[in-house]
Amino acid sequence: MEPAAPSMVDLSFRLHGADLPRDHRWLLSQALAAEASWLAAEPGVGVHEVNVVQGTGERAWLSARSRLLLRVPRARAGDLAALSGRRLQVGASALHLGEAHQRELLPHATLYAHFVDAQAADEATFLDEVGRQLEALGVAGHCVCGRAQQVHGPAGPLSGFSLMLHGLRAAHAQRLLEHGLGPHRFMGCGLFVPHKSAAAVGD
Repeated sequence: MEPAAPSMVDLSFRLHGADLPRDHRWLLSQALAAEASWLAAEPGVGVHEVNVVQGTGERAWLSARSRLLLRVPRARAGDLAALSGRRLQVGASALHLGEAHQRELLPHATLYAHFVDAQAADEATFLDEVGRQLEALGVAGHCVCGRAQQVHGPAGPLSGFSLMLHGLRAAHAQRLLEHGLGPHRFMGCGLFVPHKSAAAVGD
C-alpha cells in the first residue's frame, strides 16, 4: 500500500510588479488576508518570504524569478488557486498574481528556515526551545543556528534566528515541512525548505 500523500503542499504564483518593502512579511500577510479572509484562520497556512534582489534599501526590486509561495493544506489548494489574476496591495507596492502551480513537499536530509521566532535573544536559549519543539514533534536532527535578525510584526519587531537542521530521516523531514517551528507561520516564520549545504545558514 502506498503511503498517504502529505497533508500540505506549496502553491506558487508568478509575481507581476516592480518592488516590495524589503521587510514585507507582515504587510504581505495582511494583503493576502484582505483577498482571502479564510487564509489567516486556516491551521498551518504559511506565507514564504518573497525572494527579492539583494540590497540594503527599504525598497527591494522583484526579479523575473520572484514568486509568491504559500504552504496550505492540500484540501484548500484549489481555493487558493482562485487568487490567480488578483491584485495585492502590499504597503505602497502593487502586485498582480499570475497562474498558480502546485508543488509537492519533498523531504530532504537538510532543511532550512530563513527565520524562526525566538522568545529570547540569546542563541543558547533559542536552541533549547527548538530542541523542546523538535522533541514534541518526534523529530531528531542536528541544529545549526544562523544569524540573529529582526522583522516587523503586528505589535512591533520580532526577534529570531535562521536555522538549519541536517541528518534528518525522510519521515522526520516531512513532519517538519508540514508543521514548521514556532509561531507566526502566516508571516513565514518557522517555514522550512530543502537546502543542499550548511553554507547559507548565515545568510
